[in-house]
Amino acid sequence: MAIQDTPEAWRVTSTATPFTGNKTSMRTDEVVMPDGSTATRDYQVHPGSVAVVALDEEDRVLVLRQYRHPVRHKLWEIPAGLLDVPGENPLHAVQRELYEEAHVKAENWRVLTDVYTTPGGCDEAVRIFLARELSEAEGERFEVSEEEADMELARVPFDELVRGALAGELHNNCLVVGVLALAAARAGSGLDALRPADAPWPARPFEA
Repeated sequence: MAIQDTPEAWRVTSTATPFTGNKTSMRTDEVVMPDGSTATRDYQVHPGSVAVVALDEEDRVLVLRQYRHPVRHKLWEIPAGLLDVPGENPLHAVQRELYEEAHVKAENWRVLTDVYTTPGGCDEAVRIFLARELSEAEGERFEVSEEEADMELARVPFDELVRGALAGELHNNCLVVGVLALAAARAGSGLDALRPADAPWPARPFEA
C-alpha cells in the first residue's frame, strides 16, 4: 500500500462562520459521519503560509526571535508569512518575506516540505522552502511594526538548531520541521533531489 495522503471530503449538511477576523475566521460545519450520524466540527480557516530555511555559506541558518502572544513566549523562528493574496505564487511570497524580515535575497531555491500545521483544528497549509546562495538585498530595509519591531535576527549553526529542536529547546513548528527536513534530505538523496521551487502544491493552488 502506498503511504500517501489522499484528498477526501465528507458531506457537510450545514456551515456557519461565527467569527471573522482580519486574516482568519472560525467555521462550524455539521459533517456526516460514516455511520450516517452528524457531528459538529469547529476549525480555523486560514489563507496558508510560507516559510524558508535560509542557509548561508558557513552552514548557518537565518533565524528570528519574536514574541508570540498566544503561547506567551519569545520563539526562535525562520522567516515566514501569510499568503495574503488568493492564488499568490508561494515562491514570490516567501522571497518577499525573506526580504522584509531579514533584508536578504537568495539565488538557489528548493521546496523542503509541505505540511498542515494543525489539521484537527485549522486548515492552514505551509510550504517550507530551502534558500541558498544568500546575499544582502538592495535598497532600504522594510519598516516593521507591532511584534516585529522587537524582533531579533541571528545566524545560528545548522547543527545547533537540530540539537535544540530534539532537546525540546526550540518549539516553532516551521523551524523544527524545516531543520529536521533539511537534515533528512542531507542524509538521504541530497539537496539536489529536493523538489523545484515551483513544484505543484495542491493544498494551495497557485499561478506560475
